Amino acid sequence: MTRIRRGYIARRRRTKIRLFASSFRGAHSRLTRTITQQKIRALVSAHRDRGRQKINFRRLWITRINAAIRERGVCYSYSRLINDLYKRQLLLNRKILAQIAISNRSCLYMISNEIIKEVDWKESTG
Repeated sequence: MTRIRRGYIARRRRTKIRLFASSFRGAHSRLTRTITQQKIRALVSAHRDRGRQKINFRRLWITRINAAIRERGVCYSYSRLINDLYKRQLLLNRKILAQIAISNRSCLYMISNEIIKEVDWKESTG
Protein backbone atom coordinates (compact mmCIF):
# COMPACT_ATOMS: atom_id res chain seq x y z
CA MET A 1 0.00 0.00 0.00
CA THR A 2 1.37 3.37 -0.93
CA ARG A 3 1.83 6.16 1.55
CA ILE A 4 -0.64 9.04 1.39
CA ARG A 5 0.88 12.47 1.73
CA ARG A 6 -1.28 14.78 3.81
CA GLY A 7 -2.68 17.85 2.11
CA TYR A 8 -1.81 21.44 2.76
CA ILE A 9 -5.22 22.43 4.13
CA ALA A 10 -4.53 21.40 7.74
CA ARG A 11 -1.13 23.06 7.60
CA ARG A 12 -2.70 26.28 6.33
CA ARG A 13 -5.23 26.19 9.17
CA ARG A 14 -2.52 25.68 11.78
CA THR A 15 -0.38 28.45 10.27
CA LYS A 16 -3.32 30.84 10.47
CA ILE A 17 -3.82 29.97 14.13
CA ARG A 18 -0.08 30.39 14.79
CA LEU A 19 -0.16 33.89 13.27
CA PHE A 20 -2.87 34.84 15.77
CA ALA A 21 -0.77 33.56 18.68
CA SER A 22 2.63 34.74 17.45
CA SER A 23 2.94 37.26 20.28
CA PHE A 24 2.12 34.74 23.02
CA ARG A 25 4.91 33.31 25.20
CA GLY A 26 6.26 29.77 25.39
CA ALA A 27 4.09 26.82 24.40
CA HIS A 28 1.16 29.20 23.95
CA SER A 29 2.70 30.26 20.66
CA ARG A 30 4.21 26.92 19.56
CA LEU A 31 1.90 23.98 20.31
CA THR A 32 -1.21 23.78 18.16
CA ARG A 33 -3.59 22.50 20.82
CA THR A 34 -2.42 25.06 23.38
CA ILE A 35 -2.64 27.82 20.77
CA THR A 36 -6.29 27.01 20.05
CA GLN A 37 -7.12 27.05 23.77
CA GLN A 38 -5.35 30.37 24.26
CA LYS A 39 -7.06 31.84 21.19
CA ILE A 40 -10.49 30.98 22.60
CA ARG A 41 -9.50 32.41 25.96
CA ALA A 42 -8.16 35.63 24.40
CA LEU A 43 -11.29 36.17 22.33
CA VAL A 44 -13.54 35.57 25.36
CA SER A 45 -11.53 38.11 27.37
CA ALA A 46 -11.68 40.66 24.55
CA HIS A 47 -15.46 40.26 24.25
CA ARG A 48 -15.99 40.59 28.01
CA ASP A 49 -13.66 43.56 28.39
CA ARG A 50 -15.31 45.57 25.61
CA GLY A 51 -18.39 45.67 27.83
CA ARG A 52 -16.35 46.42 30.94
CA GLN A 53 -14.61 49.28 29.14
CA LYS A 54 -17.92 51.06 28.57
CA ILE A 55 -18.79 50.70 32.25
CA ASN A 56 -15.36 51.95 33.36
CA PHE A 57 -15.45 55.00 31.11
CA ARG A 58 -18.93 55.91 32.34
CA ARG A 59 -17.69 55.67 35.96
CA LEU A 60 -14.70 57.86 35.09
CA TRP A 61 -16.91 60.53 33.48
CA ILE A 62 -19.29 60.55 36.46
CA THR A 63 -16.36 60.92 38.88
CA ARG A 64 -14.90 63.83 36.90
CA ILE A 65 -18.23 65.65 36.69
CA ASN A 66 -18.94 65.11 40.38
CA ALA A 67 -15.48 66.37 41.38
CA ALA A 68 -15.86 69.51 39.29
CA ILE A 69 -19.37 70.24 40.56
CA ARG A 70 -18.58 69.64 44.23
CA GLU A 71 -15.53 71.87 43.96
CA ARG A 72 -17.84 74.79 43.23
CA GLY A 73 -20.38 74.28 45.99
CA VAL A 74 -20.82 71.76 48.77
CA CYS A 75 -24.61 71.58 48.51
CA TYR A 76 -24.64 70.76 44.78
CA SER A 77 -23.75 67.28 43.51
CA TYR A 78 -23.62 65.18 40.36
CA SER A 79 -26.99 63.58 40.92
CA ARG A 80 -28.72 66.93 41.36
CA LEU A 81 -27.00 68.29 38.24
CA ILE A 82 -28.14 65.35 36.10
CA ASN A 83 -31.65 65.56 37.56
CA ASP A 84 -31.83 69.28 36.76
CA LEU A 85 -30.53 68.63 33.24
CA TYR A 86 -33.36 66.18 32.68
CA LYS A 87 -35.92 68.61 34.10
CA ARG A 88 -34.64 71.29 31.75
CA GLN A 89 -34.52 68.76 28.86
CA LEU A 90 -30.90 69.50 28.00
CA LEU A 91 -29.32 66.73 25.97
CA LEU A 92 -25.74 66.66 27.27
CA ASN A 93 -24.30 63.22 27.84
CA ARG A 94 -21.78 62.38 30.53
CA LYS A 95 -18.85 62.15 28.11
CA ILE A 96 -19.39 65.72 26.89
CA LEU A 97 -19.92 67.03 30.42
CA ALA A 98 -16.69 65.37 31.56
CA GLN A 99 -14.76 66.91 28.67
CA ILE A 100 -16.19 70.33 29.56
CA ALA A 101 -15.25 69.75 33.21
CA ILE A 102 -11.63 69.07 32.24
CA SER A 103 -11.04 71.59 29.47
CA ASN A 104 -13.33 74.50 30.38
CA ARG A 105 -14.47 74.35 33.99
CA SER A 106 -15.95 77.86 33.97
CA CYS A 107 -18.29 76.78 31.17
CA LEU A 108 -19.52 73.89 33.33
CA TYR A 109 -20.11 76.32 36.20
CA MET A 110 -22.12 78.59 33.88
CA ILE A 111 -24.25 75.65 32.73
CA SER A 112 -24.89 74.49 36.30
CA ASN A 113 -25.69 78.02 37.52
CA GLU A 114 -28.19 78.57 34.69
CA ILE A 115 -29.83 75.24 35.42
CA ILE A 116 -30.04 76.00 39.14
CA LYS A 117 -31.62 79.41 38.49
CA GLU A 118 -34.13 78.00 36.00
CA VAL A 119 -35.15 75.03 38.17
CA ASP A 120 -35.40 77.16 41.34
CA TRP A 121 -37.50 79.75 39.47
CA LYS A 122 -39.87 77.08 38.11
CA GLU A 123 -40.23 75.47 41.55
CA SER A 124 -40.98 78.80 43.24
CA THR A 125 -43.57 79.88 40.65
CA GLY A 126 -45.08 76.47 39.85
